[in-house]
Parts: sequence; structure tokens; C-alpha cells
Amino acid sequence: MNSKKTGVLAILGASLMWSLEPVCAKLAYKYPDADFVQTSAVRAMVVTLVALVYVFLTGKRNLKVTRGQLSKLFYIAIVGTICADLLYFFALTKIPVINAVLVGHMQPIFIVLIGFFILREDKLTKFDYLGIFIMITAGLLVTSGTAENLSMMKLCTAGDVYVLLATVAWATTAIVMRKYLKELNAGVLTFYRYLIASAVFAVYLTARRSLVISNVYQILVGVIVGVGTILYYESMKRIKAAQVSAMELSTPFFAVLFGFLVLRETVTVMQVSGIVLLLVGVCLMSKKEEAYF
Repeated sequence: MNSKKTGVLAILGASLMWSLEPVCAKLAYKYPDADFVQTSAVRAMVVTLVALVYVFLTGKRNLKVTRGQLSKLFYIAIVGTICADLLYFFALTKIPVINAVLVGHMQPIFIVLIGFFILREDKLTKFDYLGIFIMITAGLLVTSGTAENLSMMKLCTAGDVYVLLATVAWATTAIVMRKYLKELNAGVLTFYRYLIASAVFAVYLTARRSLVISNVYQILVGVIVGVGTILYYESMKRIKAAQVSAMELSTPFFAVLFGFLVLRETVTVMQVSGIVLLLVGVCLMSKKEEAYF
């Protein structure tokens, strides 16, 4: 199998994992002694083990990184896992799976804007502006849910805002990974990202005397995220960033299906329209996104 096909299959596999993650997290929350911090901690530790197994199975057996790479890994761990992931997991206690997944997949907006305003790497084109407008519209349709809410300007909840903040943080870590850590083994990258986060969680939960596994869903979330993260990083090494962003849009469709089948969450016509608009917006932005990396 050639590199491109492997990359395509990897990102589709990652998308499937991303759609399963919030469903399993919500199932974990149903247990009275499981909160979002504890679930995030167990998840991080399990992901660390999954990544370590992957490193050894792929024959690397070498976890050595340079000092420069380690500083970037610290940034990704603290901003992407401690801050963003915690915001996301907290938001899942407040909002439906589809809201969390779709808002979380608005990363291309922030990647493009960061590249333009902060990194000063390129100019925005008409496709960028149109794509951003369409994706923002998609987000409003999904978070408002109904025409009545939209007309009354009930555009989003606090939970939606938390996911939006997490999305901005994830976008910055994606840029760091693609610019500085692209050559690092996917398993090694995942291992350090979650090892650093696990250490922080362990200190905090030990102080609270709540460093325990409450239910099997917490472990399952860790396995799912571990596999998904490795597949995501492997795809980034093989295909363009624009292609990754476009194919990741299968996640909301999987999320709607699993949310209905497992959690009995329903979606409105307006939310389905938002998913379709998200696809259109990312396709437009993909015409330029690849230039940033």
C-alpha cells in the first residue's frame, strides 16, 4: 500500500475514534464517582501506555527526543491535553455530542487565522474568507439547533463556548506539531504528550485522593484516543494538511450516528444543514490551507 492510501485510511480511522470518544466519555460520566477531571486523567494514562506499546510494536524502541523537541512537546501537552482536553471533557457534561464534535472541527478557521495574523506566513484569499464565513454559519446552525432559537439569538451555550476555546488551543498545537515535530515518530510524539499530562494529573488527583479508575469506559476512552491520536499523526506524515482536514469531516457524521444509537441524542434539520455547510467551508479553505505547512 502506498503512502497516500495509508494516510487516507489512517485519518478515516482517526475520525472514527474521535466520534467514539465523546460517546464513551458521556457513558463514563453516568457513574456517580466519575467526573471530567478523573476521566481525563485515566484517559491520559491509558493513552501513554497505548503509545508505548505502539512504539515497541513498530520496532522503534527509542524514546529519545532533542531538547528543542521536548519544549514543543511540553507545549502540546499543557495546552492541548491539560487545558484544551479538560475544557472539552467539561463541555461534554453540558452539551450534546454533535455540538461538541462539530465546534471542535472548526480548527481550520483558527489555523488559517493564526497563520495570517500571528505567523505572517501567507495572505488570506477569497476562498479563505468564504470558507470562514460558511463554517461560522455552520457552527451557529448546530449550536442554536432550531429556527426559534436562532431568531431569538440563542446561538450557543456556555458548553459550546468551552469547546470553541478548546478548538483554538488545539489549532495552536496542530501548527506546532506540523511545523516542528512532523519527523518525530507518531508513537513517540503521542507518548510524551500524554506522559507529561499524566504526570500533572497524577499529582493533582493524588492530592485529592481520587487517583482511581471508576469504570471501564474511562479505560476505553483512553484506548480510543490513543489509537486515534497515533492514526492522526501518521496521516499528517503522509498526506497534505488540507486533505486531513477535509477527511476528518467524516467525524460529525459518525458522531450523529453513535450519539443516536448509544445515547439516544437526536439532531434537528438545522443541525444537519450545519454539518453539510461545515463540509463546504473546509473544502473551500482547503484550497489554501496546505500552503501553511
